[in-house]
Amino acid sequence: MAGADIPKPRLICILGPTGVGKSAMALELADRWGGEIVGADSMQVYRHMDIGTAKPTPHERKRIPHHLLDVVNPDEPFDVSLYIRLANGIIADLHRGERPVFVVGGTGLYIRALLGGLIDGPGADEVLRRELKEEMKNFGKEHLYETLRARDGRAAAQIHPHDGIRIIRALEVLELTGRSIVAHQQEHHFREAPYEALRIGLGLDRERLSDRIDRRTDRMIAEGFVEEVRRLLDMGYTESLQSMQSLGYRNMVSFLAGRQSLEEAVRLIKRDTRRYAKRQMTWFAADREVGWLDPGDVDAASKRIGLFLNPKGL
Repeated sequence: MAGADIPKPRLICILGPTGVGKSAMALELADRWGGEIVGADSMQVYRHMDIGTAKPTPHERKRIPHHLLDVVNPDEPFDVSLYIRLANGIIADLHRGERPVFVVGGTGLYIRALLGGLIDGPGADEVLRRELKEEMKNFGKEHLYETLRARDGRAAAQIHPHDGIRIIRALEVLELTGRSIVAHQQEHHFREAPYEALRIGLGLDRERLSDRIDRRTDRMIAEGFVEEVRRLLDMGYTESLQSMQSLGYRNMVSFLAGRQSLEEAVRLIKRDTRRYAKRQMTWFAADREVGWLDPGDVDAASKRIGLFLNPKGL
């Protein structure tokens, strides 16, 4: 019918903290519903970084098609804008093929930007960004944060003083547009979301999640995490790279450089992973549209998907 609304593509999002069991549930659900998985993990996009990122195994990827894994080398740039561009193209292809799309991961920024659309701010200015990074290196994050607070108090109030990436981005937007990044974000809230999304969050109590994280870390070591990082260094990927400074990898690099024992490196990985999981839960808990389930409750998740994909029972 002329003028009828075109239905938005539907996405099934499986989200939650690291180690909770998102991949296992997504594999089972995608198998049941004949779907494919689009990753939403800022580390699994890197090639050669498999064990430390808990990337799906070759067997799992053969069982269910996965997208947005192994996209760039560890020394190549990758950010949320590139993620959105690639994800939108993949989702459009799957939607045309009438394949259910499962967006799976723990990078909250990627999921939020995908579901809400990317804020219309200026692209990265590499010269300006390099200057800001150099200033941060020479004078510290606190200095740059104070600069932001003096020039854009609204943005500074929403950013932690130690969050260097967001401090630099806020200053970059201010310099390039003359407007606060907060103003860009507020304008963005009035735009229509590009997708219909079912958000399924997986959660566990702190003790059970900590136990899973500890056991997964031990399994990574047993599967060759140390050797994986040694290969990356041998390939010329230095510890100064953002990818190599990520969770787990920086500790393995320190161990291989003789700066800490393997026992201490493993202890720190477990501690830092628990802290990261806590931050992820805080992020996702702020989204009131997330319906929470135990990671073992696949049947309940599948029932929700059925109602979402076929709301009239057709």
